[in-house]
Amino acid sequence: MTLRPTRRAFLRRAASAGAFLAAVPALAQGAAGRIVVIGGGFAGASCARALKSLNPHIAVTLVEPKAVFTACPFSNEVVAGLRELREQQFGYGGFSAAGIVLAKQAAAVIEPQARNIGLADGSRLAYDRLIIAAGIDLRWDALPGYDEATAERMPHAWKGGAQTELLRNQLQTMEDGGLVVIAAPANPYRCPPGPYERASLIAHYLKTAKPRSKVIILDSKDAFSKQKLFLQAWERLYPGLIEWVPLSQGGKVTAVDLAAMTVTTDFQSYKPAVANIIPPQRAGHIAELAGVADRTGWCPIDPMTFEAKLQPNIHVVGDAAIAGAMPKSAFAANAQAKVCAAAVAALLAGRAPAVPKLINTCYSLAAPGYGISVAGVYQPHNGQLAEVPGSGGTSPLDAPAATRAAEAEIANGWFRTITAEVFG
Repeated sequence: MTLRPTRRAFLRRAASAGAFLAAVPALAQGAAGRIVVIGGGFAGASCARALKSLNPHIAVTLVEPKAVFTACPFSNEVVAGLRELREQQFGYGGFSAAGIVLAKQAAAVIEPQARNIGLADGSRLAYDRLIIAAGIDLRWDALPGYDEATAERMPHAWKGGAQTELLRNQLQTMEDGGLVVIAAPANPYRCPPGPYERASLIAHYLKTAKPRSKVIILDSKDAFSKQKLFLQAWERLYPGLIEWVPLSQGGKVTAVDLAAMTVTTDFQSYKPAVANIIPPQRAGHIAELAGVADRTGWCPIDPMTFEAKLQPNIHVVGDAAIAGAMPKSAFAANAQAKVCAAAVAALLAGRAPAVPKLINTCYSLAAPGYGISVAGVYQPHNGQLAEVPGSGGTSPLDAPAATRAAEAEIANGWFRTITAEVFG
């Protein structure tokens, strides 16, 4: 015999169930929250995927106007003629299948108080939390004589794409005996070892194709990432081909003159055949629109969650963030994106985010088959991301050729793995 519940029993059960449901995170009720991610590079794309993986019920929209992402890691091989640009390019075809909505527009307006953004086509997106992966913008006002027009003759090649090919083409058409000048900026900037890897691979090209030519690095610093490893590689591979001029010896570029094709420091003026000017940088413009960038041009964040310190409910990941000791790299951007995604998922579910530990490994090629690296582990400390004592290190200084070759292969494997994971 089936017993019919009394009205009082039914209401008691309903009240009990209601109390239970109120205690269950929203993600278990199919209303897990609306997340908008601006920027489809390593940081933004990784964060969007990680959020969907952590909780498929979260509504994730990726705002990215470009149909193709061009990666910067390994782009120095393109500059040196060792790789084609198409090998650096990745589409967003797999994102819809992962349940991520693609908004193929640029973000034009951000209203933090109303929690919505306006897109270039006039449409609007509401969010519960916004994640900004703004990348970098070049500071065209930072170096006298250097602007966007000048960059068409003196390329920066610090954003993947047409500039990368422009620098490669200039090297290929340069006469043997021509001087190549690389201007390296002061910290912070995207990819700290990038200018020195570039000098190495350009020297490899010159050694084989234009042996009477030379590379000079004019540096706004007195020290750089993996310095001992690079200097040893240059001595072994390119004796006399690369000259590094540090800040203390007059290396800081103070002006360029396109008409005269000169690059000037406090002590000297150079007339290169090819000038690669890497200017100072700041967070991408969308960070300024959102009100999350401070006077430095970068974005201070809470290292536990990557929430912006200047605006609630907005998180910043990747190159745009002030991440303490953690460098601005693709590996770091991917790691930060995953930590941010886990924190956002926890916050939406009413849980406290876990204390994160983040890993970064940065690989560089001094020549084909000659790889070096630096690694570190980072955790929140005194409001910043600090390196865990004793956790980091670089490749051994006097390693044999087999070790350098193995690191080069590991670097290639890392690039294949991360691009497959992020872009499919």
